Amino acid sequence: MYEVPFQQHNNIQQQQFLITGGAGFIGSHIVQYLLQHNAQKVRVLDDLSTGSRSNVDIFQQHPAYEFMEGDVRDFEICFQACEGIDVVSHQAAIGSVPRSIDNPIYTTSVNVDGFVNVVKAAYEQDIKRVVYASSSSVYGDEITLPKIEHKIGKPLSPYAVSKLTNELYADVFGQVYNMELIGYRYFNIFGPRQSPSGPYAAVIPLFMQGLINGTPVYINGDGEQSRDFTFVSNAVQANILGMLTTNKAAVNQVYNVAVGERFSINQLYNNLAQLIGSKQKSIHRAERMGDVKHSLANIDKAKQLLAYQPATKFKDGLEVTLDFFKVTSSQ
Repeated sequence: MYEVPFQQHNNIQQQQFLITGGAGFIGSHIVQYLLQHNAQKVRVLDDLSTGSRSNVDIFQQHPAYEFMEGDVRDFEICFQACEGIDVVSHQAAIGSVPRSIDNPIYTTSVNVDGFVNVVKAAYEQDIKRVVYASSSSVYGDEITLPKIEHKIGKPLSPYAVSKLTNELYADVFGQVYNMELIGYRYFNIFGPRQSPSGPYAAVIPLFMQGLINGTPVYINGDGEQSRDFTFVSNAVQANILGMLTTNKAAVNQVYNVAVGERFSINQLYNNLAQLIGSKQKSIHRAERMGDVKHSLANIDKAKQLLAYQPATKFKDGLEVTLDFFKVTSSQ
């Protein structure tokens, strides 16, 4: 499920990694991959505000695994977490467009101040390379499809502003501190361990939970908005490639991380209902503020510079994710 199609695993074994937000959905999958491929050390920094201990408890007995509970808004914690580390994967963030609209101060403090703390701490600990999570939300009101990295519009939410700010800081830090920073504009990542709980849960776990349990499933607007749904192993692959690449042209860049295919929310719902064998109808409600109508990525840049090749397509990823949710919902 997590195999990356390239031959750099020896480099994993020789290095020590810090994954901020490593108890979160994407972060915990990156941790899992590194441990499976015998990383010398994998340290997780997470304050557990949105991440979960259950995501990383499965690694507790691994000799290369370390956990630090702490907030990226605390520079001293970031400095300590970076000690002895070779490469950082910065996944810690407060996600969700609606949450950022409800609480822009919190989103900004974690996503912007936390980002600056992590990168500055890395610099002071002589860590040259940091890869980090950006978002497809930075494309904002740019309507051209597919989305290509050099062409963005105006952000539509505080969350989008925070991620665009990360990219701007990364560009400056690369110049000022001679660091190597690589950003990933994630396109609707989904997979096992993505939480269906809380008011800001993502659409796929919410739909799965509703269809499995027979509870109401809501679709915002007409459901014809489309997304480039991307299985989590593809995001893992991008992070591993970025952390280990020796291609100098690949660093200090931002990349789309996606599959390059799009499906509407209605198609998503119908696919899931068919997989589950449910005849339950969805309930449509008002459109959500800050959402873009359509999202589709051009992934040529990542293919050319990082040798990125998304290995898991939408429907295969849905089946794997659904199997996970069936098991967890029955426990």
